[in-house]
Amino acid sequence: MKEAPSESSTALSRNLRRLAAPNWVGAQVTVRFQDVTALVTSRDDGGFEVNLMPPEGQRFKVGASEAQASVEGASTTARVEVMPESTPLLVVSDFDDTLALTHVTKPAKLVQSALLKDSDSQEVVQGMAGFYKCLRGASPPSFALVSGSPIQYLPRVRGFLERHEFPAGFGVYLRDLGPGSLSGYKQPIIRRLLMQFPLPVVLVGDSGEKDPEIYAQIREEFPGRVKAIYIRDAGRSDDAKRFPGMVLFKDAKEAADHAVGLGLADASCVTSAWARPPPATPPVSAGKPAP
Repeated sequence: MKEAPSESSTALSRNLRRLAAPNWVGAQVTVRFQDVTALVTSRDDGGFEVNLMPPEGQRFKVGASEAQASVEGASTTARVEVMPESTPLLVVSDFDDTLALTHVTKPAKLVQSALLKDSDSQEVVQGMAGFYKCLRGASPPSFALVSGSPIQYLPRVRGFLERHEFPAGFGVYLRDLGPGSLSGYKQPIIRRLLMQFPLPVVLVGDSGEKDPEIYAQIREEFPGRVKAIYIRDAGRSDDAKRFPGMVLFKDAKEAADHAVGLGLADASCVTSAWARPPPATPPVSAGKPAP
């Protein structure tokens, strides 16, 4: 996927360029990670997937490392988090109206958020970063963000997570904009994650769209795996039948306290996180817009 927003551009122009950026179809992509190199071909949507194996008799270094993807004339880097074997939990999270306020139930505000906001101006759902930081067992969990935001907004989403101090190491799975991607895009990704990582799972979403129905379906397909489902009340929550066995919350501390009761979050972390005021939003440097 090609993207070239300039440093002097506005949020609107950057978003329009992202959405209109043409894809590199059939490009030969060289991927380098730690001591491994692989060559893959990009799909029709410009994306690619690569499975890497460490050299024989070795293991990838646990923790964050930088991966590089390059094609002729261009390259980019990304942070990759290698999960330790002791990872106790997989947290699968939505983004829009779960972590970032995008007002999906209000079309005019949704369009404004999609086009006029960026990682430096998108409003955060207060308390969610603290909630996620306190989720843990013997060690921190791994996080996967599965969202209907367009794949072209990947730099914007990653910038938002970093700016608001969400835990590092999110795997981000966004939607390719196309005629076949308007519905049913979340379930295959979540299924694959649960099959790939045989861990207990926590699902977090919001009530504005179909997260409750999707998560109920996943819970049924993977009996015993889903330890909790947390749904932020973002509207369309009058029908209690949508939330069987789920925690519907308005304040992130409600979810955090419930997770403590299940042994999914650290009580002292929750107490500390809500004993101090939320961190101030970092200032935006003039002429240095976020990616």
